[in-house]
Amino acid sequence: MIYADVFIISLLATLIITKLFKKTAAKIGFYDIPHTDLKTHSDPTPYAGSSIWLSFIMVMIGLRVFTSYQTGTLHQLRGILYSGSIVFLLGILDDIFDLNYIVKFIGQVIAVAILIKYNIFIKLFPFQALNYTLSLFWVILVINAINIIDVMDGLSSGVAAMAALGFFFVTLPTEKIYVNFAAIILCGALAGFWFFNRPPAKVFMGDAGSLFTGFILAAISMGADYSSGHLIGIFAPFLILGVPIYDTLLVSYFRYRKGHSVFKGSHDHYALRLKRRGLSASKIDIISYSVTTALAVSAFAITVLSGAYAILIIVAIIFLAGLGMGILSEPGESG
Repeated sequence: MIYADVFIISLLATLIITKLFKKTAAKIGFYDIPHTDLKTHSDPTPYAGSSIWLSFIMVMIGLRVFTSYQTGTLHQLRGILYSGSIVFLLGILDDIFDLNYIVKFIGQVIAVAILIKYNIFIKLFPFQALNYTLSLFWVILVINAINIIDVMDGLSSGVAAMAALGFFFVTLPTEKIYVNFAAIILCGALAGFWFFNRPPAKVFMGDAGSLFTGFILAAISMGADYSSGHLIGIFAPFLILGVPIYDTLLVSYFRYRKGHSVFKGSHDHYALRLKRRGLSASKIDIISYSVTTALAVSAFAITVLSGAYAILIIVAIIFLAGLGMGILSEPGESG
């Protein structure tokens, strides 16, 4: 029952805080101004992604203060709180000053180092240096994937909320309590924010919201054991985060095919391709949420089914992903 309680508290807290931040951003001029053709909105829109961080932190602290779990049970939540706040600060500074990518990378390395200190990292290999390097790569991938998919009203916040809920249910049987709490609190915070971010968006996440959200999802994903039955289970996080990761790979592929830098912004995102085909933002969001839900169910399935069935699920998803890439291709891109 306490999981439902913290979800509701996180949701309500974010609703209130986002409304306040929206007003504050309007007063101080903290807007996303559409000054390039890569922007899909026409009017300046307030940044209020800070509300996701603040709500998450407040509920986490409240959980520690108002519960009586055995000492050490929620120890890793401190690591998530400290490192997540560093990434949030990076996001705020990036929204204001457009930070150099080297500065952001250094900040992310520091954040991952804190996670490692609190024993939150990928544990696949006997060599810790390899585990640490893989953890850093994974965190950076997820952070950027959540940031990259934030190209349409309600898309990133909604998909991330569904992904957080997916991690909650997939990791619930493992009884990694700090993972369960972090996942359901983040889900509640994102659900509250989505109320203002859904089409037509009244506020945007900005880098402060998207980088923090991506980091917490990455941290959550590294906190559970998906391979207790067989090694195929380690692909569960890839499936739960399949939509943003797929968009990252898709955008990189199409930019490469065009001879453009994969790091330079473009209109190659799947959501923008679907929009060019006449779908509304709301319909694209519904499709994205539905696919994320289906992938989360698939992630749970590969952790509980036999290895043979798990492999069949993975193969089917890879086939559908390739089919989707073909469908999304535009004239001159196929072949």
